[in-house]
Amino acid sequence: MTRPRSTLIDLTATPYYHCIARCVRRAFLCGDDSSTGRNFDHRKQWLVDKIRQLGSLFAIDVAAYAIMSNHYHLVLHVNAEKAGAWTDEEVIERWLQLYTGPLLIHRYRQNKEALGDAEMAQVSQLVALWRERLASISWFMGLLNEHIARQANKEDGCTGRFWEGRFKSQALLDEAAVIACMAYVDLNPVRAGIAHDLEHSDFTSIQARIQQIQRETTETTTGKKESSPATPALLPFVESEHQDKHLAAIPYNLKDYLALVDWTGRCVRHDKRGAIAEHTPTILQHLGISDQQWLLLALEIQKKSVIMLSGLEQIRRRQPHRSQAA
Repeated sequence: MTRPRSTLIDLTATPYYHCIARCVRRAFLCGDDSSTGRNFDHRKQWLVDKIRQLGSLFAIDVAAYAIMSNHYHLVLHVNAEKAGAWTDEEVIERWLQLYTGPLLIHRYRQNKEALGDAEMAQVSQLVALWRERLASISWFMGLLNEHIARQANKEDGCTGRFWEGRFKSQALLDEAAVIACMAYVDLNPVRAGIAHDLEHSDFTSIQARIQQIQRETTETTTGKKESSPATPALLPFVESEHQDKHLAAIPYNLKDYLALVDWTGRCVRHDKRGAIAEHTPTILQHLGISDQQWLLLALEIQKKSVIMLSGLEQIRRRQPHRSQAA
């Protein structure tokens, strides 16, 4: 039975959620249509672009994403503290980039002193409502899915459903769950057998992170600034000792996370088609980054932004107990 979204998303329990949306009848509406021979991979970039826009407007951080041919995954972090710190003007500015807004709000922006008490009270109510919605996963996902459905239906010259139904959400209740889910999302193209390594896992956050490292390495060694691709701004990794308590952050080492995903991708699973071949160089070997270069690079990246994570230490601590029990 379908459960109310309010029972699935509880920010008092966790701000992290794994969200999934599938195309109607699981058709390949963002990939190859076997019946017509048409390819719709360009729609994956539509999703990436819209996620980037919504991520810049909502108080919701994107920790990981993977855009597949008939579904997509997102690991989202709700930053309620960020939404609460916005001024009323900031909330209005963000909302008006999504909707036109009522005439009263435009009058408020032009000359709020001209408004009466009743009108100002109404403005305050609207701002409070919009502030809440800009920290809502339901609104984030609703806007994303509606936008893509409208574009796809317009391109196809048809009407009707594009998505199977409401998006599915999964609460990530501890830091270990967050890391494990991010790795699962980042490995989707490899496990599906459509990418042979992490660097070629198109439309994923792991590819975006690797490209960021490559740009940072080039800039550090050459001093030349490189342009960034059009991808969502991802929550960066920051070790706990460098973490600013006022910022949402994953207190974990990015190098360790890349190594974890790379190692996990090499493990052959009989229920999945793909895996990274054993002879493929590890991602850090392929990038050609020494430990000293990595430390310098990581410190530079860490200065720019932050995220919330951890959990693998808990797994390491539990592992000996499991081994003994076995």
